Amino acid sequence: MQKSEEFPDSTFVEDAAVLTPEFAVITNPGADTRNGEIVEIESVLKDFYEKFHYIKTPGTLDGGDILQIENHFYIGISERTKEEGARQLKEIVESEGYQATIVPLQKFFHLKTGIAYLGNNAIIVAGEFINPPEFDQYKKIIVPEEEEYTANCILVNGSLINRKDMRRQSDKLKRQAIKQLN
Repeated sequence: MQKSEEFPDSTFVEDAAVLTPEFAVITNPGADTRNGEIVEIESVLKDFYEKFHYIKTPGTLDGGDILQIENHFYIGISERTKEEGARQLKEIVESEGYQATIVPLQKFFHLKTGIAYLGNNAIIVAGEFINPPEFDQYKKIIVPEEEEYTANCILVNGSLINRKDMRRQSDKLKRQAIKQLN
């Protein structure tokens, strides 16, 4: 799927679908301007999936509020993901043999703006995600408040990827992550 001028936020492809190896969940974005994206993403995903689930109105769900750690989904309730959408996703993934926990957000725009899974039971956390009991079982790399945007990252093939202006902090966090993961 290419970025569409009709849907300028479509580069954030994760918001339109939640994917597992077995099935796809087509979301119902919290911003009405993004609803056309789900039609496009579903047509692309039909080449890869046979089994689809759907978040239905009045539920809204953005994929940026979904963090999967192994067999467990953490579902953030935010401005874009409302309780009904979170409940629907929880029911869907639990019916497919996964676990799910709903996590209300107070500050961050999306759940994954302040937390990321790095593998080997380690997470990088900032702000409101440092102390919640839902994440106590993980080894935590804590990002200081003044650099909390660095927690909005992903680890791909040993490289920590995030905003270019966070490179210095990313290198430090990557060293910490590697130390914790070993």
